[in-house]
Amino acid sequence: MSAEKLPRAPALYAIIVFKLLKAAFFLSIAFGLYTLSDNDLPFELHRVLNWFHLDPERKFFSEMAINLKNVTPNSMLWMASGSFLYGTFAVVEGVGLAFRTPWAGWLSIGQSAFFIPIEIFELTHKFRLGLLVVMLINVFIVEYLYRNRATLFHHHHDPGEAVENKPEKSD
Repeated sequence: MSAEKLPRAPALYAIIVFKLLKAAFFLSIAFGLYTLSDNDLPFELHRVLNWFHLDPERKFFSEMAINLKNVTPNSMLWMASGSFLYGTFAVVEGVGLAFRTPWAGWLSIGQSAFFIPIEIFELTHKFRLGLLVVMLINVFIVEYLYRNRATLFHHHHDPGEAVENKPEKSD
């Protein structure tokens, strides 16, 4: 049985890197939220602002500190869990795409397509350049993976299919 040689796919590699960077981002947020869940958040904000040499007495930061007092450790743990699940999902997508498994292609198509209507809705209410860029990336991922799914991914054939289509020996 010979190994299937798949074509090089620079756009697929870029998608894999994007998925893995997204995974690292959300997993780091999850671990950060988890470690901060039992801390005094207004104090932590003050400490971070001082580290960045920002004035903690500015109106924006003062209001943020007041709002952080309403955040409970339980809500922080919920946010950490959600970030962890989403980050893990992105790891599975990225690794699956790296191994070029068809289910990972469909998973990435579905996940990226799911967010496009939400992003369009958000853009119609308030335009943000960053959200537009994310939406365009998602549109590219869906379009690229869907159009190239036959050449990008392994196709595992049914073992019985090879036997049925095998020519019979004539004596």
